[in-house]
Amino acid sequence: MTNTKYKHYYRKPKSAAESADDLSKTQKKDAKKARGSFSPDERVREKKEGKGKVERGAKRPEKTEKRQEIERKPAKRTESPAAEKHKGGERTKSAAMAKSAPRLSLAKPMKTGAKGGYRPSDRSGKLKIMSLGGLQEIGKNMTVLEYGNDIIVVDCGMAFPDEEMPGVDYVIPDVTYLVKNADKVRGILITHGHEDHIGAIPYVLAQVRTPIYGTRLSLGIIEGKLAENHPDYEPDLYTVEAGDTVDLGVFRVEFVHVNHSIADACALAIRTPVGTVFHTGDFKIDVSPIDGKMIDLTRIGEIGREGVELLLCESTNAERAGFTPSERTVGSSLERIFMQYEDRRILIATFSSNVHRVQQIIDASYRHGRKVAVMGRSMVNVIGAATELGYMDFPEDVLIDISEIKRYKPEQITIITTGSQGEPMSALYRIAFSENEKVKIDPRDVVILSSSAIPGNEKLIGKIINALVKSGVKVVNDSVEEVHVSGHACREEIKMMIGLLKPKYFVPIHGESRHLYANKENAEFMGIPSENILISEIGKVIELDKNGIRFHGTVPSGNVLVDGSGVGDIGSVVLRDRKHLSEDGLVVVVATVDLAGGNLLSGPDIVSRGFVYVKESEELMDASRRIVAEALTDALDRHITDWAELKSVIRDSLAKFIFQKTKRKPMILPVIMEL
Repeated sequence: MTNTKYKHYYRKPKSAAESADDLSKTQKKDAKKARGSFSPDERVREKKEGKGKVERGAKRPEKTEKRQEIERKPAKRTESPAAEKHKGGERTKSAAMAKSAPRLSLAKPMKTGAKGGYRPSDRSGKLKIMSLGGLQEIGKNMTVLEYGNDIIVVDCGMAFPDEEMPGVDYVIPDVTYLVKNADKVRGILITHGHEDHIGAIPYVLAQVRTPIYGTRLSLGIIEGKLAENHPDYEPDLYTVEAGDTVDLGVFRVEFVHVNHSIADACALAIRTPVGTVFHTGDFKIDVSPIDGKMIDLTRIGEIGREGVELLLCESTNAERAGFTPSERTVGSSLERIFMQYEDRRILIATFSSNVHRVQQIIDASYRHGRKVAVMGRSMVNVIGAATELGYMDFPEDVLIDISEIKRYKPEQITIITTGSQGEPMSALYRIAFSENEKVKIDPRDVVILSSSAIPGNEKLIGKIINALVKSGVKVVNDSVEEVHVSGHACREEIKMMIGLLKPKYFVPIHGESRHLYANKENAEFMGIPSENILISEIGKVIELDKNGIRFHGTVPSGNVLVDGSGVGDIGSVVLRDRKHLSEDGLVVVVATVDLAGGNLLSGPDIVSRGFVYVKESEELMDASRRIVAEALTDALDRHITDWAELKSVIRDSLAKFIFQKTKRKPMILPVIMEL
C-alpha cells in the first residue's frame, strides 16, 4: 500500500509531550492565523524554522530528514513562461518519478514578474470570465479569468460520457482558446482533487505549458495521474495551503479552506483590477468534519466586509432545502451496519477520493476485528497518497492484499472497492457479474453503496444492484441507511455564503440548467437584484468592469472525447456511426465484378452482425442477395463504372428492401472487388 513517490511529503507527528512544549511558543502565531492575519512573511519563517502545518488533531508535525533536505534546495527556473515569473518556492522531484515527471514545490507566498503586476486600484480595463465546462452539465469544471495580457484557469476537470457517446472513456473541455493564448496563461488553480476538477490536467498540459497550484492532497493525486499519462516536458506543481496568497500577473489569489467530500478543498478569493471575484469551488458547511477543520467562515466574512464584486457559486444542491448533513453521520450508520451484519462479509463501494469516508470505513472495520482489502486502481492510488501525505492514519496490520482474503473467515473481511457509479470496468461491476477472479460473490455478502448517483448513471447503478440482488446479496444504499452524505452545499448553506460575502454580482456555476436557475432564486432571495445575476453557458464570455456586468461574445468551446489513447479524434460522424451500429447492426455486402466486360463474376455474399441471426433468417438473406444482384447487374448494363456510384446502388436498393421487410435500418457496407 505504501507508495514511495509521495514520501517527500510525509511528516511524522510529534509525541504529546513534544507537542505541548511547542504549543506555548506558537500560540500567538496560531491565534493570528485563525483570525486570518497571519502574514506571508511569518508563514515563510515558520516553514524555515521547521514548524509545519498541523495535519491531524492538535499535534504539530515533525519534519523528516527528507523534507528538511527539500526546504534547503534553492528555487529553480522552469521552461514554462508563467512559471519563469515565479519568485518563490523550493522544489523537489520524487526519485520514483520518470524523467518527465512533474516538478513539485513546497510553495511560499509568491509574486510573479508578469507585466503590469497586481494593480488593485486600476479599474479602467475589463475582466472576462468564461466557463469551458461545468455549465448546463455535471462535471468537466473549468473557469477562465482574463484581464489584459493575463489569464488564470480555475480547475481542469473531466466528465463521464453519456448514452449518446458509445465507446468513449472520458469527456474533457475544448481548450482551443487557451492554446491560442498560451503565452497569457499564468497558471491553473485547483480547488480540490476530484476528477471533475482535475481529470483533464494531463491532456491540457500536453497542449498548454503552465504551472499548477493546489493543496498537497490535490497535487499528490495529480502527480500520480501525470506519472501514468505525462506530457513530453516536466510540469511544475506548486503546493499551497489554505491562507496562502499567489500573485499571477494582475491577479492575486487567496486560498480559503472549505469543507467538501475530499480533504484540502479550497475556495478562491481572486483580487482583480476591477474588484474581488470569489470562486466557491465545491463546498459545504460541516460543523463537525472528520479532520476537525471547519470551513473558514471567519475569513470568508472578512473577505465579504472587504468587498466582493462577483460571486461564482456552485449550484449542485441548490434545489435541496436545509443543510447538508455532516460526514460524521455516515460513521454512525456504518457502526450500526457492522453490528447488524457482524457474521457476514461486507463490501463497500464509494468514491476513491473521499478519504474521510474511507478512513471511517477502515476505523469501523478495525473496531470490529476485521481486515480490510482494497480493490480498484484509483482506490489503491488515493489511499497510498493520502496515507503518505498524512491525511489517513490506521494500524499497519489492518490492510491486507486482496489475494489474502481467503486466509480469513468471511466475517473477518471488509472489502473497499470502486464502482459506486456502476462503471462497466470497475471492480464492483466485475464482482457483481462474476468476472473477478479474486472475489466471488456469496449470497451471505452485504454490499454497501456509500455514494449517490451522479446524474446519468442511474441505469448503470441499477444494473449492478439487480445483478447483486439476483445472487442473493443484501444491498444497502442511501435509501435504506444514511451511508452517504453529499459534499455539496444545500440551499441554506448557499444563502449563508451569499450573506457573508455580500456580492454585487452573482453567477451560478457547476450544474445543469435546473441547478443554475435554482441558485439564481437563492441569490434573489438574499437580495441580489435579478439584473445583477447572469445564467451563463459554456463558451459565453462575461465582461465585468466599473460600468457593470454583461455578456460579450463567445470563445471556442465544447467537448473533446477521449477514447483509449486517442484524444479528440472522435467526432460527431464517428459517434453517429457507433450509435447506428449499436441500434440497428451491420450488413456487409461483398461482390466481385468485371467492369470492362460489365459482368457480375461472383456473389453477392451478405454478412450480418447485430442485425439478424443469419441461420434463422435464411429466406431474408436469400432475398437480399437477389435484390443486390439485380441492382448491380442493372448498373453494370448501364455501363456504370464509378466505384462510389456502384456502392450507392447496392446501399440504396438493399436498404429499401430491408426496411420494407423488417422496418429496420442497419448500416450497409458494400465491398466491391474487380478482377
